[in-house]
Amino acid sequence: MRVIQFIEDGQLCVGVVAGDDEIEVSGAREGVYGLALQAAREGVALEALVRRLDSGRRVRYQSLVDERRLLPPVTHPDAARMLISGTGLTHLGSAASRDAMHAKLQEDTNLTDSMKMFKLGVEGGKPAAGQAGAQPEWFYKGDGSLLVAPECDFPVPGFALDAGEEPELVGVYVIDDQGAPRRIGFAVGNEFSDHLTERFNYLWLAHSKLRPCAFGPELLLGEPPADLRGASRIVRGGEVLWEKPFVTGEANMSHTLANLEHHHFKYPQFRRPGDLHVHYFGTATLSFSDQIRTVDGDRFEISLDGFGRPLRNAVRFEPAPAVVGVTSL
Repeated sequence: MRVIQFIEDGQLCVGVVAGDDEIEVSGAREGVYGLALQAAREGVALEALVRRLDSGRRVRYQSLVDERRLLPPVTHPDAARMLISGTGLTHLGSAASRDAMHAKLQEDTNLTDSMKMFKLGVEGGKPAAGQAGAQPEWFYKGDGSLLVAPECDFPVPGFALDAGEEPELVGVYVIDDQGAPRRIGFAVGNEFSDHLTERFNYLWLAHSKLRPCAFGPELLLGEPPADLRGASRIVRGGEVLWEKPFVTGEANMSHTLANLEHHHFKYPQFRRPGDLHVHYFGTATLSFSDQIRTVDGDRFEISLDGFGRPLRNAVRFEPAPAVVGVTSL
């Protein structure tokens, strides 16, 4: 089952994707977040609860797109309680690059920090069930206030050096009343980063990640296939400027999802009841690697087989901000 969120008459609505252009409208009024908490409290499957609340009403999917009424497929009523984070150096990439990487890992005794981190994942990122494996790279992205809805623009701050896409699988989680993480589902994501800032010095990675992001428009309930294949493209002036296939899912990763989830939720502060977590699982495909630099109005389009319609967002460059001054009280 794939679900979406949208606005109708000023109200948050939940819909189930029933066809290419048909959405079954749910009677739920507290969004997917509210449904997830209700399912946890009742001890029922989220998909069954969504089915139970079907209103019998239908709307056209395309009209929601055209009128820009789509929302991210999960939101929190308090944006500050929606934590967005991610992990990097988690994907093996293509077979050719994988072979080259493994050869280098065996031959080079003077590895960079990034290569050392990748090596940790290759050697210990897929432990046996119930065991903790290698700890991945982890970064903080922001809270729900930086989340951009599908079909809307990414604001690029004037101090940014770059505005590049990162096509990724996203996991969405709610913390139940007992403080246990509960997986809601998975979506296509664009983690969107400043790669020039990161490349200048890897210690600026944290700065490069403090940018808007998006996921959706659809949320897949249940487990995703292990081998996921999609496409990432940039459209400029109505024509495709750049396009590449990308792969994700555990079959194409050096870590299991369970291992990445453990190393996020092992911290008690990430298990506060009622909080929502959005986690980007990483990628091996970037237009930046092909020397692409985006300009105002470029549109990202990211699709993943089995996840419905593509995630589309354009970039909008903002003027340089004034220096932020701080005054004493």
